[in-house]
This record gives sequence, structure tokens and C-alpha cells, in this order.
Amino acid sequence: MGVDFNISHHHHGDGHSPHPHVHDAESLQRIVNRLSRIEGHVRGIKTMVQESRPCPDVLVQIAAVRGALSRVARIILDEHLTECISRAAKEGNIEVEIEELKAALDRFLP
Repeated sequence: MGVDFNISHHHHGDGHSPHPHVHDAESLQRIVNRLSRIEGHVRGIKTMVQESRPCPDVLVQIAAVRGALSRVARIILDEHLTECISRAAKEGNIEVEIEELKAALDRFLP
């Protein structure tokens, strides 16, 4: 299942130049760092499976990765709400931004 998390902002044909979707470089780097740690953690789980480690141990690690992913998603959502929604409110295209966010949440939440 491909997650199409693209950082560039879609252009809505509203005459404005498209804004970069993300925020300051520092917060972007924090998110990337977290995702790198999660990536390493998932590789560790794969190794555990290859080594036939006990199922409960593997499941505990999977739960930890899930938690870490949820925290990253929360950070991304918080930043999106503060940056993008407030910008959209200023620019007057808040409805478009809210619809996009709803569509993303529909995919994100089970």
C-alpha cells in the first residue's frame, strides 16, 4: 500500500504561487530524524523475525513502532494545522484546505 506523502503543496489554480508545504527546515529535519529512527527500528524487527525470535518480543517491538509512527503523525498534523490552515485562512481558501485535510484523515484513521 503506497502512502503518497508528498511534501510539495498542490497548486489550486487560484493565482497564487504554490507555497512549499512544510514549515521551517529545523522541524522538517526533526521529523526526518524520527522517521529514520523508525526505519531502523523496523529493520531490527525484520532481523528478529529472520532469527525466529519469540513472537511476543516481536509484537512488543511492532507496538513500539506503531506508537512512534503515531507520534510522528501527530507532529505532522499539529504543524499542518498551525501553518497551513492559518495560512489558508489568511488567503481565503480555507474550505479547500479543510477538504484536503479531511480526505487525508479518512485515509489515515482506520
